[in-house]
Amino acid sequence: MPQWYEELFKNYAETYDTEIFTKGTIGECDFIEKEINYDKTVKILDIGCGTGRHAIELSKRGYSVTGIDLSESQLLHALQKASAQSLKIDFQKHDARTPHFINEFDLIIMLCEGGFPLMETDEMNYQILQNAANALKQNGKLIFTTLNGLFPLFHSVKDFMSAESKNGGATYRNNTFDLMTFRDHNITEVVDDSGNKKSLTCDERYYVPSEITWLLKSLSFKAIDIFGATLGAFSRNDKLTTKDFEMLVIAEK
Repeated sequence: MPQWYEELFKNYAETYDTEIFTKGTIGECDFIEKEINYDKTVKILDIGCGTGRHAIELSKRGYSVTGIDLSESQLLHALQKASAQSLKIDFQKHDARTPHFINEFDLIIMLCEGGFPLMETDEMNYQILQNAANALKQNGKLIFTTLNGLFPLFHSVKDFMSAESKNGGATYRNNTFDLMTFRDHNITEVVDDSGNKKSLTCDERYYVPSEITWLLKSLSFKAIDIFGATLGAFSRNDKLTTKDFEMLVIAEK
């Protein structure tokens, strides 16, 4: 039986591109370019690339990008968008939990919860980080966003998601945050590209900064920096607070 995230992204590509959280691509790619000093020789891997919005934008700017995702529907849409712009991007169907690349990339990006931290166990989430670490060359850099575990300690995830659903297609209800596991369980309702309504029982893992730091240190990352993740405006000046729903992680091997 497919997991909720597999069911969610089946036949959801066009609708996904209309969601409010996809609107920060340009600013996020500006930040990524700055982090790699605008070096066009940098090879980039986009894990959980979805409909290819970051991969396409970076390719347009002259970078060599490989995008991987579990969803055939999302990848097909990404290929169509890239083809329409005459861009050659290597989109591949892969499960991020399974090793595929060794010492191949200078930069790996994993943005907007494309894989990590959606997995059903902490071990699976760790496998994604592990495979990302293995895919990086020595001195490579990993940039990703993940759910900030400090947020639900001070704020209601339910209220935040209700406010978000007013701006997009998906709606969320029955949120319950488990303090023992730092997992939020909710019912997410979406309408797919064919107009079919789906009701999905979702389970997402929130991480506190010290956990992320420990996990990355265990994978031999040396420099680990964590900031607040503001949609379309990533910045090293954005100090992480309890008000940030997501955090931005930058780690170097």
